[in-house]
Amino acid sequence: MGRSVANAAFLRALLRADPFDEYHFLLRDRALANGVRARLADEFPELARGGRLVFRERAELPAAMADTPFHCMHLSDCINHPAHLAALRNALSPRIFPITGPTHSLSYRRFSTDFLAQLWPGSTRRDCVIATSTTAVEVVRGFHDYLSEGYGIAPECRPRVERIPLGVDTDVYRPATQEERRAARESLGLADGQLAVLLFSRLSHHSKMDPLPVLRAFQRLGREGFDLSRVVLCLAGWDDGDGAAFGATLAELARNVGLGWRLEVGPDESRKRELFWACDVFLSPVDNPQETFGLTMLEAGAMGCAVVASDYDGYRDLVVHGETGLLVPTLGPRTTDGVDRMAPLVFDADYHLLLAQETVVDVPRMAQALRTLFDDPALRGRLGENARRRVEAEFSWRSVVERHVELWDALWNEPVDEAALRGRRHPMQLPYARVFGGYPTGVLDDALRVTWSAAGRALYRGQEFVSFYEGMESRLSPERLRRVVFFARKPIACARLAAKLAEAESMPPEDAEFCILWALKNDFLERCDER
Repeated sequence: MGRSVANAAFLRALLRADPFDEYHFLLRDRALANGVRARLADEFPELARGGRLVFRERAELPAAMADTPFHCMHLSDCINHPAHLAALRNALSPRIFPITGPTHSLSYRRFSTDFLAQLWPGSTRRDCVIATSTTAVEVVRGFHDYLSEGYGIAPECRPRVERIPLGVDTDVYRPATQEERRAARESLGLADGQLAVLLFSRLSHHSKMDPLPVLRAFQRLGREGFDLSRVVLCLAGWDDGDGAAFGATLAELARNVGLGWRLEVGPDESRKRELFWACDVFLSPVDNPQETFGLTMLEAGAMGCAVVASDYDGYRDLVVHGETGLLVPTLGPRTTDGVDRMAPLVFDADYHLLLAQETVVDVPRMAQALRTLFDDPALRGRLGENARRRVEAEFSWRSVVERHVELWDALWNEPVDEAALRGRRHPMQLPYARVFGGYPTGVLDDALRVTWSAAGRALYRGQEFVSFYEGMESRLSPERLRRVVFFARKPIACARLAAKLAEAESMPPEDAEFCILWALKNDFLERCDER
């Protein structure tokens, strides 16, 4: 997946640049934290030995907010709950630090809820969506504008949106030597003089790109007299589940057109580079709003490939028509009211298919662009060389990381009203105790008096052991529970017990009450009126 590749490459580039004193990872659970710790210790041993890579579980976020002077928090995606993270920061952190996250795919209808969550008075101008393309900037602002209008939300209650593209490792993705190109072409069974066209996609009719117009473009070339036996189309695809059947259908259609055909299912990074090295033209007529940036376009440019691509979304940021590649015009619908109404009621693949099927990549112009490059090897070489230079100058991960660091520094200059932010609850953070307060017989009362039970006395004396489930470590420990029962060795009101525990453990009152309730639940404390 492009998102995973981009996030991993960004992280490696950030750690290589090493602009900060420490790097904190707040991950889903202990197993994931341990796995990432081991991987990064292997790749960045000096950072690991210096104690500069800090790993905590997601449940420790409140403590991390309170005790760590973060310069910024950067998420893997702009829709991964930045507003709820901002609410936690506003409540607990001594500093209102920036929170950022990049765009990836933006077209899923459920993202309306995620962008709506960003529109609240707790958002600040230090919070920023990092859009990877010019069109992504427009889309995010379009989400914010449309939702603000629909819900009557003040326009200032939103994060900033700034464009910083993704990058590519220009040392890994580079033009082939003559020997590398020869070996790569041999691996595809290409004869001397055959033209290889490479297409990266998914083996699916509804995701990223419809390959049928590509075959129509080649069919047109054949009708115009071009010898298609000179061409081999290589589709490198990722299987979304029904790829085998779809691949077989495409192979049959290619044979009917008279086109040479190769299928590479799920190539790894090494094989991807070989495929780039083997090709004469990289073709990417994307037509699906799932695509936002186009990482393979950067990879192709870094490899020095001549490119034919649709003039669509982020592609027009990456390809300069006539200079680094050729762009094919596209045409979209004026309105999508029918799809808009049905999207919340059907699967994601269904409405993405409908949207893509009314997005036109001009087949005659695609055929013309391919013919132009097939007939002019010098032009192919010139476009590829220009693309490589542009990628090195504007899209290396080093330059992309530098732009992130500059943005994070600049966000601190945005003014914030800290007093107004403190204590402001996010409206999408459901108050469970309030909403579900009628479920239990009663709720914890300040005046309720408790004391240690027989099990509690045994726990304090080391004669009883305590067990709690994984995920409770941020709120519970045997030492903390022994302190709870010690404070309750004589009858004590819950309010007094919670205050003493919170002071002794430097913990929020809510966490202290959690410990009291857990101790009651597991019979280490008991209510005095039940003795």
